[in-house]
Amino acid sequence: MNKKNKPDTRGFVYSTNPDFNFQQADDGPVETLSPDKQKLKIRLDTKRRAGKAVTLTEGFIGTEDDLTELGKKLKNHCGTGGSAKDGEIIIQGDQREKVLQWLLKNGFNNARKI
Repeated sequence: MNKKNKPDTRGFVYSTNPDFNFQQADDGPVETLSPDKQKLKIRLDTKRRAGKAVTLTEGFIGTEDDLTELGKKLKNHCGTGGSAKDGEIIIQGDQREKVLQWLLKNGFNNARKI
């Protein structure tokens, strides 16, 4: 379902002008950087997850399809569940060491643990 008036990044929510239209920011297509140029950060997180630990991989620059594919490979390597959305990959459990080793083995040389 498509809303007629979507809020934009400048904070506009409502206008009394009947002819007012939000101007959407045109980000354009995002190209995926090569693995050696990606600066990925791996950290452990428990916030808003009822005390359960998850491994977050942040900093991926590229398309959603490539992010999903990388998330699928990491989940498969760790043997756990997770998700990939909003530029970060969530892996269930404390898998920081496994994720870092897989990324370094597959050319993500700028990956580091925080």
